[in-house]
Amino acid sequence: MASEPKDCVELLQKMVSIKTVNRIADGIPFVEGELIDFLEATAGAWGFETQRLSISNIGCNLLVSRPVNPNQPWLLFDSHLDTVGVEGMTIDPFAGEIRDGKLYGRGSCDTKGTGSAMLWALKTLAEQNQPSINIAILFSIEEEISRTGITAFVQDQLKTLSWTPQAVVVGEPTSLKIVAAHNGTVRWQIETSGTAAHSSNPTDGHSAISDMVRVIAALESEYIPQLTASYPLVGKAQCSINLISGGSLINVIPDSCTISVDRRIVPGEDGNEVLPAVQAVLDSLREQFPDLRAKQKEVSVSTALPSDRNHELCQQVGNILRSLALDDKPVGAKYGTHASDFAAAGLPAIVLGPGDIAQAHREDEFIEIASLQKGIEVYQQIMSAETWKPA
Repeated sequence: MASEPKDCVELLQKMVSIKTVNRIADGIPFVEGELIDFLEATAGAWGFETQRLSISNIGCNLLVSRPVNPNQPWLLFDSHLDTVGVEGMTIDPFAGEIRDGKLYGRGSCDTKGTGSAMLWALKTLAEQNQPSINIAILFSIEEEISRTGITAFVQDQLKTLSWTPQAVVVGEPTSLKIVAAHNGTVRWQIETSGTAAHSSNPTDGHSAISDMVRVIAALESEYIPQLTASYPLVGKAQCSINLISGGSLINVIPDSCTISVDRRIVPGEDGNEVLPAVQAVLDSLREQFPDLRAKQKEVSVSTALPSDRNHELCQQVGNILRSLALDDKPVGAKYGTHASDFAAAGLPAIVLGPGDIAQAHREDEFIEIASLQKGIEVYQQIMSAETWKPA
């Protein structure tokens, strides 16, 4: 292995330098593989146990663990390794440049910053021989699109372990505030089908784009305004139409048009009820326009995170934050994270990490180094047996 990083900043720089743009976005299989190689070697050199958790035909998650006492509980930390794309970035996405107290690069904030802080906190704890509980860090893949890594872990890999975590801390840039609840998502496509014809005689065809205009108008007038579900920490349910494609040539009546819809579900909503509600709108529209052909497809559902199962975890972590002069009040988030997957598996989970979500996915993504350093301190305190309440 190359020389070990001398501090967490150098560790994060190395992680940022390794391109891990999501496989579905970039087309490169198991793009996280090189970074997993590096983290496995680094954690192993520091004396931690490492385990690759295979995902058939995709790649693997990496589990880094420090078992210390069978009578102590296990606490699991999670940080995903993939990033969004780099198109349009105004900085070198992989340089890890440091300027004005900030470390720049794709993933520096979302969310290699949390992963580096977790691993460095564990290293510091071990070097200082401080008492701790049993700690594991899951470096998971494919969070930004498809959520393959976390799905495999909670559905298959978790039950193969010899232990079950008492609780989970999911790393995302929350400005070191406890996110106790967040939205889920339902994402899918609606496709209209028409009949192609030469544009010199449009009446010989049937425009799928014209039909899609009607679909969009119906969704925006009859479906979206009727969304009333809300949750105290996250607000009101939302829905938006964010992608559209259709047609083939300028002189051909389009026989196909597709939109992609993003629906944010709040805790308590059932994502499986979204498409039937939209189907009712499409059925009503078809009564007005009998020739309209529209179908829904390629649905992806991720659950929301409710705050009714993590009260004790919030209280315990809140005590730690308060002792460090940080805000201990739980908040909600409108985005989604792996915490909802852990909660659905019956595990108390919160979201907590250095960095500000406003800096994620930006053309000049960065993390404040001071926030990164504070994140190490927070994670280290959470890992400590002296501050952890046994089950």
